[in-house]
Amino acid sequence: MEGGFDLKAYLGRIGYLGALEATAATLRGLHLAHASTIPFENLDIQMGLPIRLDLASIQEKLVYRKRGGYCFEQNTLFMTALKALGFELKPCEARVRLGAAGVLPRTHMLLLVQAGGAEHLCDVGFGGEGLLHPVPLDGNHHAQFLETYRVIPEGPLRVLQSLRAEGWFDLYAFAPEGGEAVDFEMGNWYTSTHPQSRFIATLTAQLPTPEARYVLRNRTYTISRGRLQETRELDDEEMIEVLDRQFGLEVSRGTRFRALG
Repeated sequence: MEGGFDLKAYLGRIGYLGALEATAATLRGLHLAHASTIPFENLDIQMGLPIRLDLASIQEKLVYRKRGGYCFEQNTLFMTALKALGFELKPCEARVRLGAAGVLPRTHMLLLVQAGGAEHLCDVGFGGEGLLHPVPLDGNHHAQFLETYRVIPEGPLRVLQSLRAEGWFDLYAFAPEGGEAVDFEMGNWYTSTHPQSRFIATLTAQLPTPEARYVLRNRTYTISRGRLQETRELDDEEMIEVLDRQFGLEVSRGTRFRALG
């Protein structure tokens, strides 16, 4: 353990057994292992618990207790691991779009990482819509198993898009100059406490994998395999079972979530 970060425990948590040199191949392998293992979830918010972004709290929750988290937690943990391995990077703030009618606040965190002589967008904290591999900032489309992504310029911004049946769809826009820890603390506070935050209004657990993407929003459970989707409504007992079986999240029966009344 160095600087309070337990790299060995983190690598065990994500099941990564590959090379550790700061190369593009290592970055790709680590990104896939993390994104497909540690679920995106907001159960603490739904249970009225605070989201803390100090490394000790994140490591205790996501690594040792084998919980998940959302972007600020996930990408802070990934950033710490990458820095420990010698990668050069900077965290950035983003405005989520996802078809929004207006401009949303900067409530998403992502990483820009240098590897193999190029800059890559890395994001292990965007849930079911998110990346499994890094995406180079080259404007080209990049297939990732069942999905395809690209990062394009939009004035001073960069926009991450996914390819859908109707064409390219904006996921989020970000300024590439990087952000400070205090900015993410502000975004985290809004996201986890504001009455209009989607994380207050909706319980969620999400996990992308190469074979399928699993998304639970309140009691609606969706499994997506490319353009094929299977959706069903869960009762309370089924929801607890899905959280455990699919997302590895142990929740006591009878737990109350604010979005479900």
